[in-house]
Amino acid sequence: MYKRDLELQRTWVKLLDQIKASIGKRPADLNAVLFLIGVQELGAGKRQFSKEEKQDLMHIAICRVLSSSGFYELEGVDNDGWPHWKAIKKLPHFDLLEQEQLLKSHIIEYFESEYNFNPKQ
Repeated sequence: MYKRDLELQRTWVKLLDQIKASIGKRPADLNAVLFLIGVQELGAGKRQFSKEEKQDLMHIAICRVLSSSGFYELEGVDNDGWPHWKAIKKLPHFDLLEQEQLLKSHIIEYFESEYNFNPKQ
């Protein structure tokens, strides 16, 4: 298990480096990456978001990345252009570290499929 955790962390660092190369700033943490994904999925471009909107954007990101494993499904988009997701299956009960690892691995998959991120480069 330790070797897999180490490989996940190495790939995560490479992803953060790629994001930095793309946007000019390295995301500070997992939440910052989720926020970026949420903004991208919303498609509203660069603008100021309220605290509540930032939380909603991170929720959008979580649903989007976990949808690849069938945990969520896109229900549709509201009149303001915000996507809405519904839970399809229950997430396993994980401790905080396991939750973080689940999200990181799904975020990496998201960047591999959507942005051709290749951690082997």
